Amino acid sequence: MNPTPRTIRIHPADNVAVVVNDGGLPTGTALPDGPTLVQAVPQGHKVALIDLPAGSEVRRYNVVIGHTAVDVPAGGWVNEQRLVMPGARSLQDLPPPQPPAELPPLDGYTFEGYRNADGSVGTRNLLAVTTTVQCVAGVLEFAVERIKNELLPHYPNVDGVVGLTHSYGCGVAIDAPDAVIPIRTVRHLASNPNFGGEVMVLSLGCEKLQPERLLPPGSIPISNERHGPDVVCLQDEQHVGFMSMIDSILTQAKGHLERLNRRRRETCPASELVVGVQCGGSDAFSGVTANPAVGFATDLLVRAGATVMFSENTEVRDAVDQLTRRAATPEVAQAIVRELAWYDAYLARGQADRSANTTPGNKKGGLSNIVEKAMGSIVKSGNGPIHGVIAPGEKVRQKGLVFAATPASDFICGTLQLAAGMNLHVFTTGRGTPYGLAECPVIKVATRNDLARRWHDLMDLNAGLIASGEASIDDMGWALFHRMLAVASGEKTWAERWGLHNDLVLFNPAPVT
Repeated sequence: MNPTPRTIRIHPADNVAVVVNDGGLPTGTALPDGPTLVQAVPQGHKVALIDLPAGSEVRRYNVVIGHTAVDVPAGGWVNEQRLVMPGARSLQDLPPPQPPAELPPLDGYTFEGYRNADGSVGTRNLLAVTTTVQCVAGVLEFAVERIKNELLPHYPNVDGVVGLTHSYGCGVAIDAPDAVIPIRTVRHLASNPNFGGEVMVLSLGCEKLQPERLLPPGSIPISNERHGPDVVCLQDEQHVGFMSMIDSILTQAKGHLERLNRRRRETCPASELVVGVQCGGSDAFSGVTANPAVGFATDLLVRAGATVMFSENTEVRDAVDQLTRRAATPEVAQAIVRELAWYDAYLARGQADRSANTTPGNKKGGLSNIVEKAMGSIVKSGNGPIHGVIAPGEKVRQKGLVFAATPASDFICGTLQLAAGMNLHVFTTGRGTPYGLAECPVIKVATRNDLARRWHDLMDLNAGLIASGEASIDDMGWALFHRMLAVASGEKTWAERWGLHNDLVLFNPAPVT
Protein backbone atom coordinates (compact mmCIF):
# COMPACT_ATOMS: atom_id res chain seq x y z
CA MET A 1 0.00 0.00 0.00
CA ASN A 2 1.46 3.34 -1.02
CA PRO A 3 1.80 5.91 1.78
CA THR A 4 -0.38 8.99 1.70
CA PRO A 5 1.38 11.69 -0.33
CA ARG A 6 2.50 14.59 1.85
CA THR A 7 3.71 18.00 0.79
CA ILE A 8 4.39 21.21 2.71
CA ARG A 9 3.44 24.64 1.46
CA ILE A 10 4.95 27.32 3.68
CA HIS A 11 2.72 30.27 2.76
CA PRO A 12 -0.70 30.46 1.07
CA ALA A 13 0.81 32.61 -1.68
CA ASP A 14 3.44 29.99 -2.55
CA ASN A 15 3.03 28.32 -5.95
CA VAL A 16 5.30 25.37 -5.07
CA ALA A 17 5.26 22.80 -2.28
CA VAL A 18 7.96 20.47 -0.92
CA VAL A 19 7.56 16.68 -1.08
CA VAL A 20 7.76 15.12 2.39
CA ASN A 21 7.57 11.38 1.71
CA ASP A 22 10.73 9.29 2.13
CA GLY A 23 11.99 8.37 -1.33
CA GLY A 24 9.88 11.09 -2.97
CA LEU A 25 6.70 10.58 -5.01
CA PRO A 26 6.31 8.80 -8.37
CA THR A 27 4.74 10.02 -11.58
CA GLY A 28 0.95 9.89 -11.45
CA THR A 29 0.67 10.61 -7.71
CA ALA A 30 -2.41 12.70 -7.00
CA LEU A 31 -1.66 15.29 -4.34
CA PRO A 32 -4.42 15.97 -1.82
CA ASP A 33 -6.03 19.27 -2.85
CA GLY A 34 -3.40 19.61 -5.54
CA PRO A 35 -2.31 18.49 -9.01
CA THR A 36 -1.24 15.05 -10.17
CA LEU A 37 2.51 14.66 -10.62
CA VAL A 38 3.53 14.61 -14.27
CA GLN A 39 6.98 13.32 -13.27
CA ALA A 40 8.64 11.80 -10.21
CA VAL A 41 9.72 14.35 -7.60
CA PRO A 42 12.41 13.41 -5.01
CA GLN A 43 11.94 14.00 -1.30
CA GLY A 44 12.60 17.60 -0.32
CA HIS A 45 12.17 18.90 -3.85
CA LYS A 46 9.53 21.29 -5.10
CA VAL A 47 6.45 20.49 -7.12
CA ALA A 48 4.60 23.17 -9.10
CA LEU A 49 1.08 23.66 -7.79
CA ILE A 50 -0.03 25.58 -10.89
CA ASP A 51 1.19 25.93 -14.45
CA LEU A 52 4.34 28.07 -14.49
CA PRO A 53 5.15 29.31 -18.01
CA ALA A 54 8.75 30.29 -18.71
CA GLY A 55 9.60 33.53 -16.90
CA SER A 56 7.06 32.98 -14.10
CA GLU A 57 7.86 33.91 -10.54
CA VAL A 58 8.45 30.92 -8.28
CA ARG A 59 7.37 31.67 -4.74
CA ARG A 60 8.37 29.85 -1.55
CA TYR A 61 8.11 31.47 1.90
CA ASN A 62 6.08 34.06 -0.07
CA VAL A 63 9.42 35.20 -1.51
CA VAL A 64 10.45 35.05 -5.16
CA ILE A 65 13.23 32.45 -5.17
CA GLY A 66 13.61 32.56 -8.95
CA HIS A 67 11.91 32.60 -12.34
CA THR A 68 11.20 29.56 -14.44
CA ALA A 69 13.68 29.06 -17.26
CA VAL A 70 11.26 26.74 -19.10
CA ASP A 71 7.56 25.97 -19.01
CA VAL A 72 6.79 23.91 -15.90
CA PRO A 73 3.30 22.38 -15.78
CA ALA A 74 1.29 21.88 -12.61
CA GLY A 75 2.63 18.70 -11.02
CA GLY A 76 6.08 19.29 -12.54
CA TRP A 77 9.42 19.18 -10.75
CA VAL A 78 10.85 22.65 -10.00
CA ASN A 79 14.61 22.30 -9.59
CA GLU A 80 17.85 24.22 -10.03
CA GLN A 81 18.06 23.61 -13.77
CA ARG A 82 14.57 25.05 -14.27
CA LEU A 83 15.14 28.22 -12.26
CA VAL A 84 16.92 31.48 -12.95
CA MET A 85 18.15 33.00 -9.69
CA PRO A 86 17.10 36.60 -9.01
CA GLY A 87 19.70 39.30 -8.49
CA ALA A 88 20.94 40.22 -5.03
CA ARG A 89 18.93 42.69 -2.99
CA SER A 90 20.60 46.10 -3.02
CA LEU A 91 22.04 47.33 0.27
CA GLN A 92 20.61 50.76 -0.51
CA ASP A 93 17.11 51.97 0.38
CA LEU A 94 16.45 49.09 2.77
CA PRO A 95 13.44 49.12 5.08
CA PRO A 96 14.09 51.16 8.21
CA PRO A 97 13.82 49.52 11.62
CA GLN A 98 10.29 48.52 12.51
CA PRO A 99 11.24 46.03 15.21
CA PRO A 100 8.69 43.64 16.63
CA ALA A 101 7.74 44.14 20.24
CA GLU A 102 10.18 42.83 22.82
CA LEU A 103 9.29 39.28 23.81
CA PRO A 104 7.69 38.79 27.24
CA PRO A 105 10.07 37.61 29.99
CA LEU A 106 10.43 33.89 30.68
CA ASP A 107 11.53 33.33 34.26
CA GLY A 108 12.44 30.35 36.38
CA TYR A 109 14.69 28.33 34.05
CA THR A 110 18.18 27.37 35.22
CA PHE A 111 21.11 25.11 34.45
CA GLU A 112 24.10 23.85 36.39
CA GLY A 113 27.16 25.75 35.16
CA TYR A 114 30.64 26.92 36.14
CA ARG A 115 30.88 30.55 37.23
CA ASN A 116 34.00 32.41 36.16
CA ALA A 117 35.79 35.33 37.78
CA ASP A 118 34.95 37.61 34.84
CA GLY A 119 31.21 37.04 35.30
CA SER A 120 30.77 34.57 32.45
CA VAL A 121 29.52 31.02 32.94
CA GLY A 122 30.85 27.84 31.38
CA THR A 123 28.92 24.73 30.45
CA ARG A 124 32.12 22.65 30.51
CA ASN A 125 35.27 22.74 32.64
CA LEU A 126 38.14 22.41 30.17
CA LEU A 127 41.86 23.12 30.15
CA ALA A 128 42.67 24.89 26.88
CA VAL A 129 46.18 25.49 25.58
CA THR A 130 46.39 28.44 23.19
CA THR A 131 48.96 28.42 20.40
CA THR A 132 50.58 31.38 18.70
CA VAL A 133 51.54 29.57 15.51
CA GLN A 134 50.80 26.40 13.56
CA CYS A 135 54.43 25.25 13.92
CA VAL A 136 53.77 24.01 17.47
CA ALA A 137 50.62 22.03 16.64
CA GLY A 138 52.34 18.64 16.48
CA VAL A 139 54.14 19.16 19.75
CA LEU A 140 50.92 20.22 21.44
CA GLU A 141 49.04 17.22 20.07
CA PHE A 142 51.69 14.94 21.61
CA ALA A 143 51.52 16.81 24.93
CA VAL A 144 47.71 16.77 25.04
CA GLU A 145 47.70 12.99 24.76
CA ARG A 146 50.17 12.80 27.66
CA ILE A 147 48.00 15.16 29.73
CA LYS A 148 44.90 13.09 29.02
CA ASN A 149 46.55 9.80 29.86
CA GLU A 150 48.80 10.79 32.76
CA LEU A 151 47.35 13.89 34.44
CA LEU A 152 43.58 14.03 33.89
CA PRO A 153 42.86 10.87 35.93
CA HIS A 154 44.12 12.81 38.99
CA TYR A 155 41.70 15.72 38.33
CA PRO A 156 38.24 14.15 38.05
CA ASN A 157 36.38 17.47 38.01
CA VAL A 158 38.10 18.58 34.79
CA ASP A 159 36.14 17.57 31.70
CA GLY A 160 39.09 17.46 29.32
CA VAL A 161 41.97 19.27 27.67
CA VAL A 162 41.94 20.90 24.24
CA GLY A 163 44.67 22.39 22.10
CA LEU A 164 43.61 25.59 20.35
CA THR A 165 45.62 24.98 17.20
CA HIS A 166 45.18 26.95 14.00
CA SER A 167 46.91 27.79 10.72
CA TYR A 168 47.90 31.36 11.61
CA GLY A 169 50.86 33.04 13.33
CA CYS A 170 53.63 33.34 10.75
CA GLY A 171 54.13 33.64 7.00
CA VAL A 172 51.37 36.24 7.00
CA ALA A 173 51.08 40.00 6.52
CA ILE A 174 50.51 40.48 10.21
CA ASP A 175 50.31 44.29 10.02
CA ALA A 176 47.76 44.32 7.20
CA PRO A 177 44.44 45.93 8.22
CA ASP A 178 42.42 42.71 8.00
CA ALA A 179 44.95 40.79 10.11
CA VAL A 180 43.09 42.08 13.14
CA ILE A 181 40.41 39.45 12.47
CA PRO A 182 42.48 36.27 12.99
CA ILE A 183 44.50 37.85 15.81
CA ARG A 184 41.50 38.89 17.86
CA THR A 185 39.87 35.54 17.10
CA VAL A 186 42.77 33.60 18.64
CA ARG A 187 42.87 36.06 21.56
CA HIS A 188 39.17 35.71 22.30
CA LEU A 189 39.19 31.94 21.87
CA ALA A 190 41.53 31.79 24.86
CA SER A 191 38.91 33.45 27.07
CA ASN A 192 35.94 31.27 26.12
CA PRO A 193 33.77 30.71 29.23
CA ASN A 194 34.32 26.95 29.06
CA PHE A 195 38.02 27.40 29.91
CA GLY A 196 37.54 28.82 33.40
CA GLY A 197 39.84 31.83 32.99
CA GLU A 198 42.94 29.60 32.81
CA VAL A 199 45.22 30.93 30.08
CA MET A 200 48.14 28.77 28.96
CA VAL A 201 50.07 29.56 25.79
CA LEU A 202 52.44 27.48 23.66
CA SER A 203 54.82 29.49 21.47
CA LEU A 204 57.63 28.58 19.11
CA GLY A 205 59.65 31.74 19.68
CA CYS A 206 60.39 33.16 16.24
CA GLU A 207 56.84 33.60 14.93
CA LYS A 208 55.32 36.92 13.93
CA LEU A 209 52.43 36.53 16.38
CA GLN A 210 54.43 36.81 19.59
CA PRO A 211 52.62 36.02 22.88
CA GLU A 212 52.77 39.65 24.00
CA ARG A 213 51.08 40.71 20.77
CA LEU A 214 48.45 38.02 21.04
CA LEU A 215 47.72 38.72 24.71
CA PRO A 216 48.89 42.24 25.61
CA PRO A 217 48.36 43.39 29.21
CA GLY A 218 44.70 43.89 29.98
CA SER A 219 43.46 41.92 26.99
CA ILE A 220 42.29 38.97 29.02
CA PRO A 221 41.14 38.63 32.65
CA ILE A 222 43.76 36.93 34.79
CA SER A 223 42.94 35.66 38.27
CA ASN A 224 44.80 36.96 41.32
CA GLU A 225 46.69 33.68 41.63
CA ARG A 226 49.05 34.62 38.79
CA HIS A 227 50.42 37.72 37.10
CA GLY A 228 49.92 36.77 33.47
CA PRO A 229 49.32 33.89 31.08
CA ASP A 230 51.72 30.97 31.39
CA VAL A 231 53.84 30.76 28.25
CA VAL A 232 55.94 27.77 27.21
CA CYS A 233 58.37 28.77 24.44
CA LEU A 234 59.85 25.81 22.59
CA GLN A 235 62.96 27.71 21.45
CA ASP A 236 64.00 28.63 25.00
CA GLU A 237 67.54 27.45 25.73
CA GLN A 238 66.34 25.39 28.69
CA HIS A 239 64.72 22.94 26.27
CA VAL A 240 67.29 20.30 25.36
CA GLY A 241 65.52 17.65 23.36
CA PHE A 242 61.88 17.06 22.56
CA MET A 243 60.97 15.50 25.91
CA SER A 244 62.12 18.58 27.80
CA MET A 245 59.53 20.58 25.84
CA ILE A 246 56.81 18.07 26.70
CA ASP A 247 57.85 18.06 30.37
CA SER A 248 57.58 21.87 30.49
CA ILE A 249 54.08 21.77 29.03
CA LEU A 250 52.96 19.11 31.52
CA THR A 251 54.50 20.98 34.45
CA GLN A 252 52.66 24.17 33.51
CA ALA A 253 49.45 22.26 32.93
CA LYS A 254 49.39 20.87 36.49
CA GLY A 255 48.80 24.26 38.08
CA HIS A 256 45.91 25.00 35.74
CA LEU A 257 44.40 21.58 36.29
CA GLU A 258 44.57 21.99 40.06
CA ARG A 259 42.63 25.24 39.92
CA LEU A 260 40.08 23.89 37.44
CA ASN A 261 39.61 20.78 39.57
CA ARG A 262 38.47 22.88 42.52
CA ARG A 263 35.53 24.24 40.52
CA ARG A 264 32.01 22.86 40.95
CA ARG A 265 28.81 23.31 39.01
CA GLU A 266 26.26 25.63 40.57
CA THR A 267 22.75 26.69 39.68
CA CYS A 268 22.77 29.55 37.16
CA PRO A 269 19.88 31.31 35.42
CA ALA A 270 19.27 30.51 31.76
CA SER A 271 20.27 34.13 31.07
CA GLU A 272 23.93 33.05 31.35
CA LEU A 273 23.73 30.93 28.22
CA VAL A 274 25.52 32.22 25.11
CA VAL A 275 24.18 30.08 22.28
CA GLY A 276 25.41 29.98 18.71
CA VAL A 277 22.97 28.65 16.10
CA GLN A 278 24.12 27.36 12.75
CA CYS A 279 23.08 25.02 9.94
CA GLY A 280 25.18 22.80 7.71
CA GLY A 281 24.46 20.07 5.20
CA SER A 282 21.12 21.84 4.73
CA ASP A 283 18.19 20.62 2.70
CA ALA A 284 14.72 21.87 1.81
CA PHE A 285 13.41 20.64 5.18
CA SER A 286 15.85 22.86 7.09
CA GLY A 287 13.55 25.84 6.72
CA VAL A 288 10.46 23.73 7.41
CA THR A 289 11.35 21.71 10.51
CA ALA A 290 14.68 22.12 12.30
CA ASN A 291 15.34 25.82 11.71
CA PRO A 292 11.84 26.95 12.72
CA ALA A 293 12.16 24.81 15.87
CA VAL A 294 15.51 26.49 16.58
CA GLY A 295 13.86 29.86 15.96
CA PHE A 296 11.16 29.05 18.52
CA ALA A 297 13.87 28.02 21.01
CA THR A 298 15.79 31.21 20.17
CA ASP A 299 12.78 33.25 21.22
CA LEU A 300 12.54 31.25 24.47
CA LEU A 301 16.21 31.90 25.23
CA VAL A 302 15.90 35.62 24.52
CA ARG A 303 12.84 35.77 26.72
CA ALA A 304 14.89 34.09 29.46
CA GLY A 305 17.55 36.80 29.15
CA ALA A 306 20.16 34.72 27.30
CA THR A 307 22.34 35.65 24.33
CA VAL A 308 21.74 33.98 20.96
CA MET A 309 24.01 34.49 17.97
CA PHE A 310 22.90 33.79 14.41
CA SER A 311 25.49 34.13 11.65
CA GLU A 312 26.43 32.98 8.12
CA ASN A 313 26.69 36.12 5.98
CA THR A 314 25.87 34.59 2.61
CA GLU A 315 22.96 32.66 4.11
CA VAL A 316 21.24 35.80 5.41
CA ARG A 317 22.32 38.22 2.66
CA ASP A 318 19.19 37.65 0.59
CA ALA A 319 17.04 38.36 3.65
CA VAL A 320 18.75 41.65 4.45
CA ASP A 321 15.48 43.57 4.20
CA GLN A 322 14.06 41.35 6.96
CA LEU A 323 17.13 42.02 9.09
CA THR A 324 17.08 45.81 8.87
CA ARG A 325 13.34 45.82 9.53
CA ARG A 326 13.88 43.74 12.70
CA ALA A 327 16.79 45.86 13.96
CA ALA A 328 16.11 47.23 17.44
CA THR A 329 17.68 50.61 16.54
CA PRO A 330 18.90 52.47 13.45
CA GLU A 331 22.47 51.87 14.67
CA VAL A 332 21.91 48.10 14.61
CA ALA A 333 20.46 48.34 11.10
CA GLN A 334 23.50 50.33 9.95
CA ALA A 335 25.84 47.76 11.50
CA ILE A 336 24.07 44.91 9.67
CA VAL A 337 24.47 46.71 6.34
CA ARG A 338 28.10 47.59 7.14
CA GLU A 339 29.06 43.96 7.80
CA LEU A 340 27.22 42.56 4.78
CA ALA A 341 28.68 45.26 2.51
CA TRP A 342 32.17 44.41 3.77
CA TYR A 343 31.55 40.77 2.97
CA ASP A 344 30.19 41.60 -0.49
CA ALA A 345 33.47 43.42 -1.18
CA TYR A 346 35.47 40.47 0.20
CA LEU A 347 33.68 38.06 -2.16
CA ALA A 348 34.16 40.46 -5.07
CA ARG A 349 37.92 40.57 -4.45
CA GLY A 350 37.94 36.79 -4.80
CA GLN A 351 35.79 36.97 -7.95
CA ALA A 352 33.07 34.98 -6.22
CA ASP A 353 29.45 35.79 -5.51
CA ARG A 354 26.69 34.57 -3.28
CA SER A 355 25.75 31.79 -5.73
CA ALA A 356 28.95 29.96 -4.73
CA ASN A 357 27.36 29.08 -1.39
CA THR A 358 25.05 26.19 -2.21
CA THR A 359 26.71 22.76 -2.19
CA PRO A 360 25.95 19.60 -4.18
CA GLY A 361 24.31 18.20 -1.04
CA ASN A 362 22.12 21.29 -0.64
CA LYS A 363 20.90 20.88 -4.21
CA LYS A 364 20.35 17.14 -3.86
CA GLY A 365 18.28 17.94 -0.78
CA GLY A 366 16.01 20.24 -2.78
CA LEU A 367 17.55 23.69 -2.31
CA SER A 368 17.68 25.26 -5.77
CA ASN A 369 19.75 28.35 -4.97
CA ILE A 370 21.04 30.64 -2.22
CA VAL A 371 17.84 32.71 -2.15
CA GLU A 372 15.78 29.68 -1.16
CA LYS A 373 18.49 28.57 1.25
CA ALA A 374 18.64 32.00 2.90
CA MET A 375 14.88 32.09 3.50
CA GLY A 376 15.13 28.80 5.37
CA SER A 377 18.31 29.77 7.21
CA ILE A 378 17.13 33.09 8.62
CA VAL A 379 14.29 31.49 10.59
CA LYS A 380 16.84 30.20 13.14
CA SER A 381 16.88 33.76 14.46
CA GLY A 382 13.29 33.56 15.68
CA ASN A 383 10.83 36.43 15.64
CA GLY A 384 12.18 39.05 18.03
CA PRO A 385 14.15 42.25 17.47
CA ILE A 386 17.86 42.08 16.65
CA HIS A 387 19.69 43.73 19.53
CA GLY A 388 23.28 43.90 18.30
CA VAL A 389 25.91 43.09 15.69
CA ILE A 390 29.50 41.93 16.08
CA ALA A 391 32.22 41.72 13.44
CA PRO A 392 34.27 38.54 12.86
CA GLY A 393 36.44 37.66 15.87
CA GLU A 394 34.81 40.15 18.23
CA LYS A 395 33.48 39.24 21.66
CA VAL A 396 29.75 39.45 22.27
CA ARG A 397 29.05 41.72 25.24
CA GLN A 398 25.27 42.00 25.35
CA LYS A 399 22.18 39.95 25.94
CA GLY A 400 19.45 39.19 23.44
CA LEU A 401 19.56 38.34 19.74
CA VAL A 402 22.85 39.22 18.05
CA PHE A 403 23.98 38.95 14.44
CA ALA A 404 27.55 37.64 14.57
CA ALA A 405 28.82 38.34 11.06
CA THR A 406 30.75 35.25 9.94
CA PRO A 407 31.35 33.32 6.74
CA ALA A 408 28.87 30.49 6.19
CA SER A 409 31.60 27.83 6.35
CA ASP A 410 30.60 25.51 9.20
CA PHE A 411 34.12 25.35 10.61
CA ILE A 412 34.89 29.07 10.40
CA CYS A 413 31.47 30.07 11.72
CA GLY A 414 31.80 27.73 14.69
CA THR A 415 35.29 29.03 15.45
CA LEU A 416 34.16 32.65 15.34
CA GLN A 417 31.13 31.93 17.53
CA LEU A 418 33.48 30.27 20.05
CA ALA A 419 35.67 33.37 20.00
CA ALA A 420 32.57 35.50 20.58
CA GLY A 421 31.96 33.62 23.83
CA MET A 422 29.62 30.79 22.85
CA ASN A 423 29.17 28.21 25.62
CA LEU A 424 26.56 26.07 23.82
CA HIS A 425 26.07 25.34 20.12
CA VAL A 426 22.99 24.24 18.14
CA PHE A 427 23.58 22.85 14.67
CA THR A 428 20.84 21.76 12.27
CA THR A 429 21.39 19.43 9.33
CA GLY A 430 19.32 17.76 6.65
CA ARG A 431 21.91 15.87 4.61
CA GLY A 432 23.80 14.84 7.77
CA THR A 433 27.19 15.79 9.21
CA PRO A 434 29.19 14.46 12.18
CA TYR A 435 30.25 18.04 13.00
CA GLY A 436 31.35 18.68 16.58
CA LEU A 437 33.55 20.99 18.64
CA ALA A 438 35.99 19.96 21.37
CA GLU A 439 35.63 23.35 23.04
CA CYS A 440 31.85 23.44 23.39
CA PRO A 441 28.95 20.97 23.33
CA VAL A 442 27.12 20.83 19.99
CA ILE A 443 23.46 19.77 19.87
CA LYS A 444 22.71 18.47 16.39
CA VAL A 445 19.15 18.63 15.12
CA ALA A 446 17.99 16.48 12.19
CA THR A 447 15.52 17.94 9.71
CA ARG A 448 14.14 14.58 8.49
CA ASN A 449 12.90 11.35 10.09
CA ASP A 450 14.99 9.26 7.70
CA LEU A 451 18.22 11.02 8.72
CA ALA A 452 17.35 10.73 12.42
CA ARG A 453 16.68 7.00 11.95
CA ARG A 454 19.83 6.22 10.00
CA TRP A 455 22.09 8.48 12.11
CA HIS A 456 20.38 7.65 15.39
CA ASP A 457 23.64 7.84 17.34
CA LEU A 458 24.81 11.15 15.84
CA MET A 459 21.66 13.30 15.90
CA ASP A 460 20.55 14.66 19.29
CA LEU A 461 17.04 15.73 18.31
CA ASN A 462 14.69 14.83 15.47
CA ALA A 463 12.76 17.79 14.10
CA GLY A 464 11.54 15.63 11.21
CA LEU A 465 8.54 14.85 13.40
CA ILE A 466 7.21 18.26 12.33
CA ALA A 467 7.10 17.25 8.65
CA SER A 468 5.41 13.92 9.43
CA GLY A 469 2.77 15.66 11.53
CA GLU A 470 3.81 13.98 14.79
CA ALA A 471 4.90 17.21 16.52
CA SER A 472 4.44 20.93 16.11
CA ILE A 473 7.14 23.56 15.75
CA ASP A 474 6.29 24.73 19.27
CA ASP A 475 6.65 21.17 20.62
CA MET A 476 10.10 20.75 19.08
CA GLY A 477 11.17 24.25 20.13
CA TRP A 478 10.35 23.48 23.76
CA ALA A 479 12.05 20.08 23.47
CA LEU A 480 15.21 21.76 22.15
CA PHE A 481 15.08 24.40 24.89
CA HIS A 482 14.94 21.75 27.62
CA ARG A 483 17.68 19.73 25.89
CA MET A 484 19.90 22.84 25.87
CA LEU A 485 19.45 23.28 29.62
CA ALA A 486 20.28 19.60 30.19
CA VAL A 487 23.38 19.69 27.98
CA ALA A 488 24.52 22.97 29.55
CA SER A 489 24.26 21.16 32.91
CA GLY A 490 26.58 18.38 31.79
CA GLU A 491 24.52 15.93 29.75
CA LYS A 492 26.70 14.72 26.88
CA THR A 493 25.80 15.14 23.23
CA TRP A 494 26.42 12.34 20.77
CA ALA A 495 29.49 14.13 19.41
CA GLU A 496 30.90 14.31 22.95
CA ARG A 497 30.18 10.65 23.62
CA TRP A 498 32.07 9.62 20.49
CA GLY A 499 34.78 12.27 20.92
CA LEU A 500 34.07 13.81 17.50
CA HIS A 501 35.25 17.31 16.79
CA ASN A 502 36.35 19.49 13.92
CA ASP A 503 39.50 21.58 13.77
CA LEU A 504 39.33 25.27 14.56
CA VAL A 505 39.52 27.24 11.31
CA LEU A 506 40.35 30.94 11.40
CA PHE A 507 38.96 33.51 9.01
CA ASN A 508 41.98 35.31 7.56
CA PRO A 509 41.11 37.78 4.79
CA ALA A 510 44.59 39.39 5.03
CA PRO A 511 47.43 38.43 2.65
CA VAL A 512 49.69 35.44 3.18
CA THR A 513 53.33 36.23 2.41
